[in-house]
Amino acid sequence: MRRREFFTLIGSAAIAWPIAVRAQQPAKLPTIGYLGPSSASADSQRRAAVVGRLGELDWIEGSTIAIEYRWTEGRNERAAEFAAELVRLKVDVIITAATAPIVAAKQATSIIPIVFALAADPLGNGLVASLAHPGGNLTGLSIQTTDLAGKRLELLRELVPRLGRLGVVADANSPSNILEVEEVQAAARTLALEVATLRIQRAEDITPALEGLKERIDALYVCASPLAFGNRIRINRLALDARLPTMHGNREFLDGGGLLSYGPDILLHYRRAAEYVDKILHGAKPADLPVEQPTKFDLVVNLGAARALSLEVPAKVLAIADEVIE
Repeated sequence: MRRREFFTLIGSAAIAWPIAVRAQQPAKLPTIGYLGPSSASADSQRRAAVVGRLGELDWIEGSTIAIEYRWTEGRNERAAEFAAELVRLKVDVIITAATAPIVAAKQATSIIPIVFALAADPLGNGLVASLAHPGGNLTGLSIQTTDLAGKRLELLRELVPRLGRLGVVADANSPSNILEVEEVQAAARTLALEVATLRIQRAEDITPALEGLKERIDALYVCASPLAFGNRIRINRLALDARLPTMHGNREFLDGGGLLSYGPDILLHYRRAAEYVDKILHGAKPADLPVEQPTKFDLVVNLGAARALSLEVPAKVLAIADEVIE
């Protein structure tokens, strides 16, 4: 072999080698940004519902898909910070829940698809153009929180016939809670109930708020929010100590002694959200995926809490309950 040919071959190999190495490197996995509205521990069942359903759809975490988790712990400023971080990471889709994190994600990107597992009023809050045709880069599932306030009060009065004064726990920073309080107040007027609202902004507000009001109310209505969810056990235990029956928006909030819940199956919503993610990763556009609304609402009765409060649950309530916790 002549000297010129030898160097030509060496040069060709030097060029080809890095190309071959790059070709052998694994392709980047599709990545989901999971923007949790509360803490990792509080959100564990919801996260498991998403990961489990994704797995059933052949999206295996760490194998066929990657997930970047961020937890806001009910703090709006962290929602904005983490939403921006997920955008910088260039995730393929963001899944989140609750008004503040959804709004934070929407403000952070108009390009990356966003799926909300829980939105109290996506149309009223300006998240989508319409439920049938969301437009933009957001879609997901509504929980119709405000529309259920009247039914919840009726059920609560079945167990507390002498109910006259109602306390309402609401996150002052939650737009959906503000709407729900208005609905509760309107429903309370039709039932001739007095309403006192406990507005909280952080976990430290909960105990003094309840302590200051417990002697002046007969029962407690808890508006669902990341702040309330992360502190549900504390709220329920304080209510039990004060002998106050509680009404919640879904079963998850009954941990620690909640009495009643009436609302959609939240874990089912998270599983459905995973199905939206699957469709988007296969090429669907959020603008073309209608926002789903719940068609079934579950009544859950905690008999343990009822006994602790010396309340008798009417047979007609037990007959219509979807679940009775012994």
